Amino acid sequence: MTSEPAGAALLEAVAVMDRLRSPGGCPWDAEQTHASLAPYAIEEAHEVAEAAEQGDHEALAEELGDLLLQVLFHARVASERTRTGDAGGFDIDDVARGLVAKLTRRHPHVFGDSAAATAQEVTAQWDAIKTVEKQRAHPLDDIPTALPALARAQKVVSRLRKAGSPSSTPKAAEHDDGARLGAALLALVVEADAQGIDAEASLRAATRDLERASRGAGS
Repeated sequence: MTSEPAGAALLEAVAVMDRLRSPGGCPWDAEQTHASLAPYAIEEAHEVAEAAEQGDHEALAEELGDLLLQVLFHARVASERTRTGDAGGFDIDDVARGLVAKLTRRHPHVFGDSAAATAQEVTAQWDAIKTVEKQRAHPLDDIPTALPALARAQKVVSRLRKAGSPSSTPKAAEHDDGARLGAALLALVVEADAQGIDAEASLRAATRDLERASRGAGS
């Protein structure tokens, strides 16, 4: 059991990232940009989800470390912009301070005078605060286009539901098999959202079941 305070190893991780990116460090790390790193963040996030859903705690700890690396890497790259006077610069402390401010602001039932006794009340309060902060011109603004199609569809459906807008699936032309299949998939997403089910996670679980059955049948 370590006697170090919680978070001490994070400072070590920041120092290692600085060393890798500094002169005399790693040539590959030195060449990376925010854009070149983006695919790795997506990949690592999926691997975190996979480990969590499978209940593999050892793998989860490792994958969370890989995802943390992406946060440290992006912050280190951005800090170099600050040093050169370019716009868009920030460092890991700016990232952490922004997170602390957001968590404090969105949990007034913990850090303020608001009351929220259930998870449902917390979610409703979080959504209300976020709506004020984001000031979206439309409920569907700022949904990432890079999300997997199923996850993005559910995000769209959920936003429309919370905004009180209809999320009925559009009618597809009878002769267009692709459009009809898309409409059918979207209808399933609408059903999943209405039941509070994560469609993306459900499909991942079903796919894993198929893989296990296939490997078992071939053994």
